Amino acid sequence: MVVNNIQQYNNYNTVSNVKPFGMPKKLSLKNIEAKNSNALSFTSTPVNINHRTVLSSKEEKEKFTDILNSADKDTKKQLDLLLKTGILLNSNSNDNSTVLDNLHKILTTPRAEGLDATKLLKDTVNTIANPYIITQQFGDIPKSYRKKALEAEASSNLIDQYARKNEINVKYSGTCVAASIEFNLAQKMPAEFARFAEGLTSPNISVKKKINLNNLTDNPLDAVWLLNTFEIPYETNNFDNALLTFAPDKNAIIRAQIQTTDRDPLERSPIDVLMQSTFMQIGSQQSYSSITDKRTGKFNNNDKGLNEFEKTFTESVVEDKNKISVIYQKLDENERLIGYETDPDTMKRQLLTALNMGENIIIGYTEVDMNNTIINGHEITIVGYKRNPDGKISFICNDTDDDISTPIIYSEDYLLPKIHHAALPAELVENDLVYTPNWVEGLNLYQKMKRDIK
Repeated sequence: MVVNNIQQYNNYNTVSNVKPFGMPKKLSLKNIEAKNSNALSFTSTPVNINHRTVLSSKEEKEKFTDILNSADKDTKKQLDLLLKTGILLNSNSNDNSTVLDNLHKILTTPRAEGLDATKLLKDTVNTIANPYIITQQFGDIPKSYRKKALEAEASSNLIDQYARKNEINVKYSGTCVAASIEFNLAQKMPAEFARFAEGLTSPNISVKKKINLNNLTDNPLDAVWLLNTFEIPYETNNFDNALLTFAPDKNAIIRAQIQTTDRDPLERSPIDVLMQSTFMQIGSQQSYSSITDKRTGKFNNNDKGLNEFEKTFTESVVEDKNKISVIYQKLDENERLIGYETDPDTMKRQLLTALNMGENIIIGYTEVDMNNTIINGHEITIVGYKRNPDGKISFICNDTDDDISTPIIYSEDYLLPKIHHAALPAELVENDLVYTPNWVEGLNLYQKMKRDIK
């Protein structure tokens, strides 16, 4: 098994804007065996949730009452459900604040310019109640915002005026990685999701997070190298942890304002906009533009999406977990699929082990043409599995680009051959594989790209 194969850094990217031969940019729905979440035993309840379902203090009761008084009928029902299931009082956040604490701050403290606290409250509650509604669908820029968007993008000097008018109309977004990370945060760490939602919609338009440096590398100096290379603002007073500042790109607020006043069905919420921009900024070395959905950066020659090294780093710092990207497909220099690094049974065993550990798995899959050349790439999340009567496995997944707000199911025979890479817990990888540390991967990748430019 080869993990983080440097040879393949530019062979797979997590988004494709091209759909040759009429191929879809995502897995074809005709191959879905089922998409009815009511038939599944898996829910959006986070792992290790503290099932405290009673408001135990005067302060909590007052906060809950404030929120109920501002909520519409549907949101009140969702809040009642979150309380009964223990999610509302869950405190699995970086600062131990609860979902309730952060919802109350969204409602009662100032929000960023052009954002509506009541709408943000509703969006946050709805997303935590059903993370499957998270989408990467951008939405159009109405005439009232067009001049502002063009002027904001002009200041970046990335594209000329003629191209700029067309580039701001994003049809297929490259935020599948970011949206998948957002989904994981909402499903597995609802209090942290609410904390991010509060911070990113506040006047500071940012959120701070304390991470363990050993979740990036075993050597703290190598971890610092990674933070510096990805250009993330941080503070550190020791070799154990660092306080990072996450923020969206400067133009994300325009997109968030548009989605506040002109959001159409199936489009992103303002919270989706700000979170996905933030995660794109992390992975692209602070080079992302929400107006055009394009990026530059050190590790990627493609101007859309994130590659698997950038994706793994982003997952690691957002979740504060040591994730390793395992590459399963072998590609040649022409981006043609020529084989696999391991057999299907080993791949399946690794995925099931991670799922049994309580982890969601963000995977990158590929579509190929008749010559086995990669024509599309996309990221989805495996959230569970079920064993069929014939002994085969069906994987329960979430796709942020399918306009379906419930889980979908793919058979192992269909999905496994398409998986290019998967982000797995480091403890699983360390016990099962020989792999390249993230900092070594990054250094080698950076040096290779510099050589290729010369």
